[in-house]
Amino acid sequence: MNRRVVLTGIGVVAPGGIGTKAFWKMITDGRTATRAISLFDATGFRSRIAAECDFDPAEAGIADAGRLDRVAQFAVAAAAEALADSGLDTTALDPARIASVVGSAVGCTTRLEDNYRLVSADGRDWLVDPARAAPFLYDYLVPSSLAREVAWLTGAEGPAAVISTGCTSGLDAVAHAARLIAEGSADVVVGGAAEAPISPISVACFDAIKATSANNDDPEHASRPFDDRRDGFVLGEGSAFFVLEEAGAAERRGAHVYAEFGGYAGRGNAFHMTGLRPDGREMSEAIDVALRRAGLAAEDVDYVNAHGSGTRQNDRHETAAVKRSLGAHAYRVPMSSIKSMVGHSLGAIGAIELAACALALEHQVVPPTANLDVADPQCDLDYVPHTARDQRLDAVLSVGSGFGGFQSAVLLTRPGVTR
Repeated sequence: MNRRVVLTGIGVVAPGGIGTKAFWKMITDGRTATRAISLFDATGFRSRIAAECDFDPAEAGIADAGRLDRVAQFAVAAAAEALADSGLDTTALDPARIASVVGSAVGCTTRLEDNYRLVSADGRDWLVDPARAAPFLYDYLVPSSLAREVAWLTGAEGPAAVISTGCTSGLDAVAHAARLIAEGSADVVVGGAAEAPISPISVACFDAIKATSANNDDPEHASRPFDDRRDGFVLGEGSAFFVLEEAGAAERRGAHVYAEFGGYAGRGNAFHMTGLRPDGREMSEAIDVALRRAGLAAEDVDYVNAHGSGTRQNDRHETAAVKRSLGAHAYRVPMSSIKSMVGHSLGAIGAIELAACALALEHQVVPPTANLDVADPQCDLDYVPHTARDQRLDAVLSVGSGFGGFQSAVLLTRPGVTR
């Protein structure tokens, strides 16, 4: 069985824009949401900037915020918006045919770290005191709690999964959701990704390998994908979720369709934790397979949503990969990175970028790359600097790259486009 899959609902929690409309306006305006870290005292850290979400759980309708880690709050808020946007009444469906899929790289890091400090007296005691722990500590330990929360929200009794493949988790989670429908394991999937990693332990991890920007005096311009002055990525947070349906069922109920899921492929380079070969072969292989599965040629790609993290190695690897896969067409197709505006939210960013891709198809607009003023000579493609661009879009490609050698590519197509 290989059923067609469409996206009928979108929900977004992002830095600078809570909700899909606010998110889309922010990134098409070319505004950045990076600032000094306010979620904890970052004094003494190498990188003291991040892209934080101005998120109020009460405004999002979350009554039990005291129980939920920040990442779970993001997931529930984005999934609820996606479900409402889809107009789908899940109570009228067979719950066993509804699935939930969540991508996350670091899960409930914030509450887990907070509780370790409680039980260990701020790390003083090797033998911890469990009496000091929150009653929901188990939920913070196991990432599966995220899929459970989304399943509870939607009444899903079908397959449930958490996909954790580092920075490609969001792309991989949505692809897994699409596969469940394509293979007939589910008729509806509420799928996406969430991350809330702005905590001391997470920031320390990236400080240790100098992967994040230390441009603390100018946070608004710190995320500079493809710019020759870049000095690393800016950590972010957020969530994006989708309602995915079998295309025929969506058509019969008159659903609004944002995009059709075209194709996906993932690759691992089995090479190095952070190293990438300069020829872009690993990402290129993922792009090639995704194109083949979507039934598209290189010339059919109208926009590339770049991983564009703002590290020299990744930007050059990705540029080489797009050239390798798209050939001469690489110089004609616009390519941009929204991380320049919303930061890099690790496992969530792939889903947030797919939301940008679906909205780009909806509005026929390519979002820009902010802060691109001095191009890296080895990054010589059209990265749409500063200003969004009206563009005819029938097929868009989103690519992701993660520590450990993970490479993923997803293609979305405009509804009604025949291939």
